[in-house]
Amino acid sequence: MQRWQQYGGLLGLLAVCFAAGLWGFTSTGGALPWAKRSAKALQRGVQDGGGALVDLGRGIVVAGPIRKGGMMLEFGGAVALLVVLGIGLYVYVDRYGGFDGEGRSAR
Repeated sequence: MQRWQQYGGLLGLLAVCFAAGLWGFTSTGGALPWAKRSAKALQRGVQDGGGALVDLGRGIVVAGPIRKGGMMLEFGGAVALLVVLGIGLYVYVDRYGGFDGEGRSAR
């Protein structure tokens, strides 16, 4: 396939995707409904609470649906898994010098 055909096909695909996105955006009313919902959610959140995420008197603030839905154990497990994964990646990169395969040997 020649280069101009590849670029032409890519531009055609880009034009089709742009047209479909523009049609979807205008048929749903644009950004206005989303902006109104977002503003209401933000205002409701400000009225319901606010303050620091970490307050030593209260602990760590967790989102309402997680706390009220009784999913604190699952949330804690996910946080612990991410912490262990982060520490593991840190140790791996420190010990072997990275992911590129040209790292230093183990100490």
